[in-house]
Parts: sequence; C-alpha cells; structure tokens
Amino acid sequence: MEFSPEHKRRRLLMLVVVVASYVLSFFQRFAPAGIAQDLAAAFQTSAASLGVLAATYFYVYTLMQVPTGILVDTLGPRRILFLGGVVAGGGSLLFGMAESINGALIGRTLVGLGVSVVFIAMLKIIAVWFEERRFATVVGMSMLVGNLGSVLAGAPLSWLAQATGWRGVFVGVGGVSLVLAALCWLLVRDRPDASEGTHPHAVDRTVVLSGLLRVLKNRATWPAVAVNFGIGGSFFAFAGLWATPYLTQVHGMTRAAASSHLSLYFAGFAIGCLFIGGLSDRLQRRKLVVLVAAHIYALIWLVWLTGLPMPVAVSFTLFGLMGIATAAFTLSWACAKEVNPPQLSGMSTSVTNIGGFLGGALLQPAVGWIMDLSWNGTMADGVRHYAPEDFKLGFMLLAAVAWFGAMSAWRIRETHCRNIHKELAA
Repeated sequence: MEFSPEHKRRRLLMLVVVVASYVLSFFQRFAPAGIAQDLAAAFQTSAASLGVLAATYFYVYTLMQVPTGILVDTLGPRRILFLGGVVAGGGSLLFGMAESINGALIGRTLVGLGVSVVFIAMLKIIAVWFEERRFATVVGMSMLVGNLGSVLAGAPLSWLAQATGWRGVFVGVGGVSLVLAALCWLLVRDRPDASEGTHPHAVDRTVVLSGLLRVLKNRATWPAVAVNFGIGGSFFAFAGLWATPYLTQVHGMTRAAASSHLSLYFAGFAIGCLFIGGLSDRLQRRKLVVLVAAHIYALIWLVWLTGLPMPVAVSFTLFGLMGIATAAFTLSWACAKEVNPPQLSGMSTSVTNIGGFLGGALLQPAVGWIMDLSWNGTMADGVRHYAPEDFKLGFMLLAAVAWFGAMSAWRIRETHCRNIHKELAA
C-alpha cells in the first residue's frame, strides 16, 4: 500500500515512542551483568542463585512470546504496550526497593512480564506501517537505537551503581516506564486505516489456534528458531550476566575495564543489527549473511575457552567483533516471517523469539550451577570467587550452544527478502 505523508509522519512518531520502550527493555535485560557484584553482595547469593535471579526475566519473557504474538495479531499492539509499560514500571520499582532475594525475584518477574510485549509489538507495527522490502532495515535501525539500553547497562550502569547505588537507578527506570506507557496509549495506533482510533478486533480462538499451529507445523520456521536459540541464547547468558565476572576474575580486569568491554560488545551488537539487516536487504539474501556472521561468532567462543591472557587491545577487538557477529540472530525474525503468511507475522516472529529467550532462561542458571559444582570455596569481600577452570567448564556449555546455532543456519530457507509461503505451500 502507498503511505501518505501524514501516515509517514505518524509512523515515525509511533516508532520513536515504541523504540524508547525497547531501549528500556534492553536495559532491563542486561542490567544484571553491570551490577552482578552488587547483587551478589546485597543478597549473598551463589552463582546458581544469581543466575536464577537474572534468568527470571527470561523465564517469563519466554512464556509470553506466543501469547504476545497472538495478542498483537488480534487485539493490536497499542493496548498491550500500555499494560506492559505499567507492569514493567511497577516491577522495576519493586526490584529497586527489594530487601530480600524473594522481593527481587518478584520485581524481576514483573519486569520480564511487562517488557516481554515490546519487541513483538514493535515488529508488528513495523510490518503493518512500513513497506515489506524495508522490514529488515527498519528492524535493524530500531534495534540499533534499542541497543542504547544495553550500552547503558554496561559501563554507565556500573558507574551509577557505584556513585549513587543500584537501587535508585531501578526506581528511576520504573518511573520512566510508566511515562512511556502513557505515551504509547496516546500516540500508538494499530493500523494505518485506523489511525484516528483503535478498535478491538473480535478474537476467534479457532482462527488463532489454527494460525499458531500453521506456524508451528511449518518446518521452514524451525531453523530460524534454532539459530535464535543458539546465537541469541548464548549471547543473553554471556552478556546478560557472566561476561563481567569472567573478565574480572579470569583476566584480572578492574570492574570499570570489564564494564567498558561489555559496553563495547553492546555497541558492536547495535552496529551489527543495522549493518547486517541493511546488508541482507541490499544483497537480497538472508541465509548467506546469517551463515557468515554466525560462524564468526561461534569461532570467537573458542578463544574464550582457552582462557589465555591477552592484551587489552585484543580483548576489546574481540568483544567488538563478537558484538557485530552476534547480530546474526536478528535476521531469524525476517527468515521466519517470510516463510509464513503475512497475517501471521506476529505469531511467526514470536515463536522464533522464544528460541533466544528460552536459551537465556536455561543457560544463565545452568552456567552458574556448573561453576558452583567445581567452586573450591574461595571468598572475596563476602562474594564467591571462581577460578578460571570454573568459568571454562561453564563456558563450554555456551560455546556448544553457539555452535549449534551456527550449524542450524545451514538449514534456513533462502527467501531473497520476500514472502515465499505460497511457494512453500505449492
């Protein structure tokens, strides 16, 4: 369809508000990495318990992906963005004020529940309000900006936590979430042909379930899910929690230096999202771009397994390159969307998105559990200190999952950046 200048102005304004919410969701996703030591000290946790606290976000996020896809395809993104912002804001306030690990778990759960709707709603808005040929580019640009939240969860959060305390940061973020929820209600519209008002759609459960089953039964959907699980899952586990402890305890870096590495990783990922999405659209190729980037990412994991000391310039370079290559999994949404009917874009992207968040939910505590098994009992400032061998054992799991994602890329169906579900059906 052709978009009028008024529609183009409105869609840009909508995208700004939704991407701002996406920034906060990224911040919440990776914040435990920047304050891992603070959380361990505040709640006196083991590595496994810390992994569970961080992964609670991913548990509820994973469970919400299919329901979110159904909701955006039936009720539209406006209402769930508003409700999600309110729930996430309340959860962040609770997390910042928690006096016990149980209170923090409840707050973290509410945060995960609230922000779990943002990404799929954003994809639905882009799919409906933008031309199909620009889908991957606009998604990449949105993720580039959204990744500002992950960059803020690195060195800036670490600095703020040391300067003002981590609790105040999350209370402030909760307030911002509530403001953005109100803006989503005021400015977001579900469809261009209903831009002056959003009306609820009738929900036919039979149609919803048949659409979901159609996505699940489509064998071309699953390679994208596997790539998302392998690359996205290992990324969420590493960058979302274990990268900073690894750099400080294995490579002897200061907390500031480790946080700077993490921020560079996120900045590389942000650039990679824009670069890889744009490159894929220009080349009219999905599979080739995913294959190259995914294998670079998996190869770098072999370097971390060695645990060898390296100059700071080398570690910075590897973190930046790894961030760029990690963006391989962001094309999985386009790969899934283009092998399923357009009207099921919300469901197909949400099913694919389950892969990465299920990986994060399982891997964050699993790595901590493996490290606890080999921990020799050493403590430092009231916090468990793990030897390089402990991290190596945990990271072997992450490396294996990363290679699973890279190998799965070989089975992705090349779409040449267009919807081919009719061709597959034929």
